[in-house]
Amino acid sequence: MNTERRDYFEHVRQLPPAPPAGPVNAWIACCGAHLGQQREALCWVDLQRQVRRYTFEQLDAWSAQFAHLLVARGLKPGDVVAGLLPRRLELLIVILGTWRAGCVYQPLFTAFGPKALEHRLSSSGARLVVCSPDQRPKLDQVTAAPPVLTLEGEGDQDFWQALDGLPTTFAPVPLTGEDPFMIMFTSGTVGAAKGLMVPLRGLEVMATYMREAVDLRADDVFWNIADPGWAYGLYYGVVGPLALGHSITFHEGPFTVDSCYRTIAELGVTNLAGAPTAYRMLMAAGEAAAAPIKGQLRAVSSAGEPLNPEVIRWFDKTLGTVIHDHYGQTETGMILCNHHGLAHPVRLGSAGYPLRGYRLEVLDEAGQPQPVGKPGMLAVHIADSPALFFTGYLQTERQPFKDGWYLTGDTVERNQDGSIAFVGRSDDVITSAGYRIGPFDVESCLLEHPEVIEAAVVGKPDPERTEVVKAYVVLREGATGSDALAEELAQYVKKRLSAHAYPREIAFVDELPKTPSGKIQRFLLRNQARAEAARAVPPAA
Repeated sequence: MNTERRDYFEHVRQLPPAPPAGPVNAWIACCGAHLGQQREALCWVDLQRQVRRYTFEQLDAWSAQFAHLLVARGLKPGDVVAGLLPRRLELLIVILGTWRAGCVYQPLFTAFGPKALEHRLSSSGARLVVCSPDQRPKLDQVTAAPPVLTLEGEGDQDFWQALDGLPTTFAPVPLTGEDPFMIMFTSGTVGAAKGLMVPLRGLEVMATYMREAVDLRADDVFWNIADPGWAYGLYYGVVGPLALGHSITFHEGPFTVDSCYRTIAELGVTNLAGAPTAYRMLMAAGEAAAAPIKGQLRAVSSAGEPLNPEVIRWFDKTLGTVIHDHYGQTETGMILCNHHGLAHPVRLGSAGYPLRGYRLEVLDEAGQPQPVGKPGMLAVHIADSPALFFTGYLQTERQPFKDGWYLTGDTVERNQDGSIAFVGRSDDVITSAGYRIGPFDVESCLLEHPEVIEAAVVGKPDPERTEVVKAYVVLREGATGSDALAEELAQYVKKRLSAHAYPREIAFVDELPKTPSGKIQRFLLRNQARAEAARAVPPAA
């Protein structure tokens, strides 16, 4: 990997490397191509903080066995295999074995509740779910759940027993660049989360991001803190690094400031990626906590929500490292970056410049490019963006394409130097602690509670999480709002939907603001929540 920082403006004139001609398979790119040197592929820090290391050769054998298991169960190329697993060895075996058999991998976030799991599994048509014992009870509440393979399974087939004795070689199924290798789900705004297929030609795009934006080098110790149940953690915590033949890091336990600093120190991490929420938590812990790793991190990348300038300054002063903001979506991958590997001006508060292979524009409602300083929607020109792998959502007629552009739904503006700054969302998606949360799922879950007849969910500004989920709830006649009921509703959503999407604030109201046609006017509630947040901020001294 080249360690020289090339000039961005000269470099991006070149098209990104074309996907390989002929048959392709994600297992070859992420494992098979790197065999024969006994190189490390996975560093796993388990719940007891024991560090376990595995080579590409070991993953070759286990992924072959898992591919044989899929064939024995009747799965064929194109079938979906879902992983409901924490960050541990078995997760990577499932991913690689699924790809090797020509099947499609579906990530399932372990904080999802039965309702969220049911929607994703039924929509994808998954033929098998591999889960950990703690996740297994959720699947009993999923209607028409697929067959289950459980780690240390009781009642289901046990994962390791199922692999035992199976052949350790398996010829990867040849596919084309247009064939899918992952199915992902986004957060919905006016409906349920939408599914999309990621084609194999997206592999090279993910590798390009790792090379040019993250500047992943052969001698780096790399850790992406993001959970591989989501796009950033899967695309760039698993796929991208492995496609470059680089080892990845799984930290099985929950994120805490102490565990994060300790892992960075003990593993010797030099290249870090994650969400601003994690970085703000590190900053909040103070300089003393950061002191043991000062000067260790060569590069830090941030994605998931806009990065606060004060975080950038703090990392520079306290940790002696450069942190760069990046922007992307599940649909596109990372497309707008302050590149670590390429030289260009870096403006605090800007998301940077387009990744090579993308033509981006700021458009008004008529689809016309906006001048410098004028907000508009960020759009990707389809014909002039060979790196774009998104072709549309599954099971819906409404698609985000217009006049040859993919419309991201996010508001941005162009700076004088050509960089692009994120302004805000053009829809109702809530960004909280790096997660994009669609209000529809939360509202639907609240409405299942017997005391609730209507609900509207918005994001309320929060200094640590960017936004918290706030719900405005109309109760059934005769019911009375109380702190106890608010806590009950929050726990209800937390358990049934997701541990990251429950409302942290609930207001009981007599009615919701609506249009004449009966649609809830969330923007009015959003403005109200913002005003509440502003009043809570103490005046400057």
